Amino acid sequence: MTKNKGRKGPVIPDKICPTCGRNFFWQKKWEKNWESVKYCSDKCRQAK
Repeated sequence: MTKNKGRKGPVIPDKICPTCGRNFFWQKKWEKNWESVKYCSDKCRQAK
């Protein structure tokens, strides 16, 4: 949970993609189902 480099405000949650191992951060489009988001992109989801 770190993306606020020197900024004030809420901390933006992050996760690690199980396919590529990269960190990806919360996006507005995932607001309603952030708990079920597992992959950083469609490409990683298809390569699972």
